[in-house]
Amino acid sequence: MQIGFLEMLRKRAGWLSVLFLGEMLTASAMQHYEDELARAVVLTLFIPLIMSSGGNSGSQATSLLIRSLALRELRLRDWWKVALREIPTGMVLGAILGCLAIVRIVIWQLGGLHDYGEHWILRAITIGAARVGIGTFGALSGSMLPFILKRLGFDPASASAPFVATLVDVTGLVIYFSIAAMILHGTLL
Repeated sequence: MQIGFLEMLRKRAGWLSVLFLGEMLTASAMQHYEDELARAVVLTLFIPLIMSSGGNSGSQATSLLIRSLALRELRLRDWWKVALREIPTGMVLGAILGCLAIVRIVIWQLGGLHDYGEHWILRAITIGAARVGIGTFGALSGSMLPFILKRLGFDPASASAPFVATLVDVTGLVIYFSIAAMILHGTLL
């Protein structure tokens, strides 16, 4: 509470403006995959799930790293140890969430709650596989960004979590649609 209102506003408005401009890339990513969305509209149902869970993975990793840096449990030179730990952690967490998504689709489909169409199993696999990729990217970027910001002289606490969420939103869509194009090629796409 030592910081004045205008100083606080200046610090926060700058980062939020950069993040807002970054989020515009999300719209660009969706425009890039517009044809795929038109052919497989059901993929749009899972965009909020994909984006939020990816951002959550990254923000969680960021929060833990900022805390460790603040408590001096980690130093900048420890970045590679953290990366080696976060890659398998992100993969396993992504797989757990991917399995939950697959189970949800199976229950809805077999329970008659929603018809995902003829290729519903491929759609479920697409969501699950995308979660592994996005979970891995989210954990890795979320753990590396505090190191990068600190190295550049910025306060990691002021921008890391929102910046990771923005980065993972955009990249998560690219990962999701790339995996969908591979798995659903020749069926829906």
